[in-house]
Amino acid sequence: MAKKALIVKGGWDGHEPNEVAAIFAGILEAEGFEVEVSDTLDSFNSADALKELSLIVPVWTMGEIAGEQVASVLAAVASGVGIAGCHGGMCDSFRNNTEWQFLTGSQWVAHPFNDGVDYEVNIVRSGSSPIVEGIPDFKVKSEQYYLHVDPAVDVLATTTFVLSEGDHSANGVITMPVVYTKRWGQGKVFYNSLGHHADIFDIPEAKELMRKGFIWAAK
Repeated sequence: MAKKALIVKGGWDGHEPNEVAAIFAGILEAEGFEVEVSDTLDSFNSADALKELSLIVPVWTMGEIAGEQVASVLAAVASGVGIAGCHGGMCDSFRNNTEWQFLTGSQWVAHPFNDGVDYEVNIVRSGSSPIVEGIPDFKVKSEQYYLHVDPAVDVLATTTFVLSEGDHSANGVITMPVVYTKRWGQGKVFYNSLGHHADIFDIPEAKELMRKGFIWAAK
């Protein structure tokens, strides 16, 4: 039976949801998934329908979601359906919904330098996650996400915030998760904070992390 993935795209246009969704659909189709791309949160209305999927991929920033829709996603993931996404499309989706944040493992709170920051993504070498196996550290020029993070996550890659102007610098140099996984019931959760614009996935390492994360998370 074919693996089925649902990509739900929308919200703030600045994160290029159409372009990111197209890239993700291409990755998944190349891996043999049947992919549905939706532009409505009504796709989350039925927990029973979601439970037929292998993977849910949210690409939706700064929206509002109904409690029943969140409950459906939570139930589907708890039953074994994977959920995987990036940047604000998964962890700045619904700022007022703490259940979504509990599921996905973090919430964006700041990008102190805005866009265009040169920084390095450092792979965590300890552990045995297949997601990061063979992927080297790499540099990006993008937003550097400052997250509030669930302590239950398994961190697979980090970035370092150097000292800079701003009250946050009173805390010193900060190491922040970029890529992580966690569990929700029988389901798997994958997140990558890269992805402010779609062209971040022109970087081979960034795209490969998403590909391997999708495969890992899928039921």
